Amino acid sequence: MKALLFGGTSEARELCRALAQKGLPATVCTATAYGAEILEGLPGITVKAGRLDAAGMARLLQEGGFDTVIDATHPFAAEVTSNIRAACRGWSGRLIRLDREASPLPPGVPEPLRAGDLAEAIRLLGTTQGRVLVTTGSRDIRLFRSLDDFTTRLYIRVLPDPEGIRRCRETGFAPERIIAMQGPFSRELNAALLRQFGCSWLLTKDTGAAGGLPEKLLGAMDAGARVLVVARPSDASRQPPKAGEADSRKTPGVPADADRPDGPDPRNSREQRLTLNQVLAFFA
Repeated sequence: MKALLFGGTSEARELCRALAQKGLPATVCTATAYGAEILEGLPGITVKAGRLDAAGMARLLQEGGFDTVIDATHPFAAEVTSNIRAACRGWSGRLIRLDREASPLPPGVPEPLRAGDLAEAIRLLGTTQGRVLVTTGSRDIRLFRSLDDFTTRLYIRVLPDPEGIRRCRETGFAPERIIAMQGPFSRELNAALLRQFGCSWLLTKDTGAAGGLPEKLLGAMDAGARVLVVARPSDASRQPPKAGEADSRKTPGVPADADRPDGPDPRNSREQRLTLNQVLAFFA
């Protein structure tokens, strides 16, 4: 077996370690140099850094002789998942989408406020008061400019990645408002940060247990802060266009009919959606 992995997530790291232990060669692609750095040093694992579109992914797939592709990207990386699926259209190998399991609300934790997407979450924050610890990453950080007081109200926790920190600074956040740390974050650390900066809100994505959501909810409860959770992208938001509708998502170098729904694509006949434990068992 020769696998091609996409993702710099904790699941991707665990899968790479499992493959290295089994002596199975694999190539893993990450969007950033930082993501590649934390995956280096594993025997038999080749790491490639840099963002790829669907055409670039298709070329890598064809040139590398891979028989298995694993999409271990973040559950909010909808565009990357769509590109992976498009690149695999017509390919004869196995495509596995790592399905990060949702985590139940920890016992005793109050029901958080929920938003359909980050833009809605920011609008909701505009109706509230108090400082906010933002843990939604740096990719869409510029959306926070719509908050009149974002430079004095928000604290941003991001990975210690120069690219992400640069985006925060360019958006207008002062250095003292940027918390650059690599997780995982414990319940106690989340609570300590909320208390340290006097935050009455914590903004997070629905990242599941692998993304530390339970620890965020528990830490916020301990610190007396409320939580606003951004829902994962819905399947409906990435369904193919109806017959006769134009598809604005065409990508050069892939089939013209390569719509990219979130659910398994019937034209990728060997596509599977598996949990991390199921994938690990697959390689056992």
